[in-house]
Amino acid sequence: MNKLIEPNKNCSKCRRLYNFRKKNQSNNPDWFNAPVPTFGELSSSLLIVGLAPGLQGANKTGRPFTGDYAGDLLYKTINKFNFSKGKYAGTIDDSLKLKDCTITNAVRCVPPQNKPISEEINNCNNFLKKTIEIHKNLKVIIALGLIAHKSIISALNLKQKLYKFKHGNKHKIDNLILIDSYHCSRYNTNTGRLNQEMFEKIFFEAKKELKI
Repeated sequence: MNKLIEPNKNCSKCRRLYNFRKKNQSNNPDWFNAPVPTFGELSSSLLIVGLAPGLQGANKTGRPFTGDYAGDLLYKTINKFNFSKGKYAGTIDDSLKLKDCTITNAVRCVPPQNKPISEEINNCNNFLKKTIEIHKNLKVIIALGLIAHKSIISALNLKQKLYKFKHGNKHKIDNLILIDSYHCSRYNTNTGRLNQEMFEKIFFEAKKELKI
């Protein structure tokens, strides 16, 4: 079946996240407030995996990294490296389209304080596994942050101790290359942990591995 397996819109597998969504639905009934689906084409050779939807970003708009600072940086960068077309405007109805690129999150629902717990990460891992499996042309995965990295390793049924996270690390996994990056959050850029040059280098490496 050539169809992405996504969480049900009313998924209640993670009780804490379900209750948090319900509270947000009450406070903001016009927001998306549901598990945020993967964005991109099944033919993509590049997959970008983030942490989880931001409260006023993807949880509001319904598209990964859309509507917050992390998305501003991410979509600016992927456009520079020709992985998108159209214009990113921070809304799901802008003209942005991805090119040979798919974006998803390790955890599909917004967590309180942007901090999912281990149980929630594990509960969502099967969706990431299915997303990776269905991308038959996949060659490169970019992990944005430690949780994304660990979730990818789990989804591939590999041993965590053999694949250490470090910004700029590249891991050869059968026919895949996993590239680690610090998450493009405002916290990381404000503290100097990540800057534009460092982030762009990750995508330069991805393009080199894709030979494009």
